[in-house]
Amino acid sequence: MQEQSKAHISNFRIADFDIRIIFEDAHVNNISLIPSFIPFISNETSENLFFQMTVDDTLSPVPKDQRERIRKFDTGNGETIVDLLSDGGYQFIIKDITNAECCLLITDKDFSTCRCALNGTMNMRRYGLNSALMLTFAFAGCTHDTLLIHASLVRHNGYGYAFIAKSGTGKSTQVSMWLRHIPNCDLMNDDNPIIRIIDGKPYIYGGPWSGKTPCYRNVKAPLGAITRIDRAKSNSIEKLSAIEAFASVLPACSSMKWDVDIFEHICDSVTKIVETTNIYTLHCLPNKESALLCKNHITVNNKE
Repeated sequence: MQEQSKAHISNFRIADFDIRIIFEDAHVNNISLIPSFIPFISNETSENLFFQMTVDDTLSPVPKDQRERIRKFDTGNGETIVDLLSDGGYQFIIKDITNAECCLLITDKDFSTCRCALNGTMNMRRYGLNSALMLTFAFAGCTHDTLLIHASLVRHNGYGYAFIAKSGTGKSTQVSMWLRHIPNCDLMNDDNPIIRIIDGKPYIYGGPWSGKTPCYRNVKAPLGAITRIDRAKSNSIEKLSAIEAFASVLPACSSMKWDVDIFEHICDSVTKIVETTNIYTLHCLPNKESALLCKNHITVNNKE
């Protein structure tokens, strides 16, 4: 009974999904580890959960005879090790940039029920929990026509416009040009917005993950367009064909190609986006003229 009294339950609503986090020992692990989630706190208690995460440092790795090593991948901030469990779920070991183990995450197959154990300093615990939640959200969303996409997101006249590119190519720069030179714009997210297909229509949301820019906004807008940034010596823009659009958008989405079911769901969601949304490539310089050119071609109402 004494241990149970230490637990704390926090409810959140992200992209119109209800999420629950149970901190088994709130004296050690609590919401202070994830300040970017505070704008998403929900006072409602829902039983229709997108997923539930239990943070319990007594969690132990699954025995070796019940798991199979799938792969290791580098997130850019550290290595993550993935094991497939005999029951179809997954075990992840999340390491930081110093190769220190920050988090052990164990999930069921559909990522609806997850447990994690944190380790190390407060910074290590923050990184581990934030990474576990981001990973869980991305893959829980696959069966709900929901994608976590690597993009910078600006809202203009009520519509969300996502810019995708490899890190350092200039998507945040293009958004900054919109914010500086185009009226009626605001930043919704600068790294990991969320796209949902609802009743056949795409919507894009701010979320609790935003890279180096602290933009954690509980906001939603119809998706106006997706534009890939390509550095060039002059400014030009082209609308992509369906095949080109699919090939452009898919790499920007969080995915697990080794899980056939999850990857098929991701591909289906990308297809629905391509069918309902204009996708462009902007060949550009980092200047005002590129932003104005882009705005005049991609916005839903470009006559204002």
